[in-house]
Amino acid sequence: MDTPSPASPAQPEQPEQPASPEAHAPDAVDASGSARDIADVAAVEIITTATVHLMSAAAVKIGLAEDEETGHYQDLAEARKLITALAGLVTAASPEIGGDHARSLRDGLRSLQLAFAEALPFPDEPGEGPGEKWTGRVTR
Repeated sequence: MDTPSPASPAQPEQPEQPASPEAHAPDAVDASGSARDIADVAAVEIITTATVHLMSAAAVKIGLAEDEETGHYQDLAEARKLITALAGLVTAASPEIGGDHARSLRDGLRSLQLAFAEALPFPDEPGEGPGEKWTGRVTR
């Protein structure tokens, strides 16, 4: 009668557990590493980065970027949404991020609001332009 020796106890065969889908995904992100990276970035930098993305997208949608075929991209309905979101973020963040940063962001926002007004075939009613709910009326 064979009995397992104490040095090598018999191990029951266990079915192999499939690895999680994330383990095999080529673009798997280490969440703890990402959290550490974000933790090292100052809030003002994150806010500024978000506003720059909104500003860039709004500028393209206004038609300030050229398209090789038609000469420009333009989607004023989308630009209005982006500028309104930008205005809300800039207005809410300004007291928190300091004067110099806030001033630059407000200047960029105002430039986009004016460019939007110029791109419109018919002007918005006073105070109805994108973001004017938060910034007040934008005039030249």
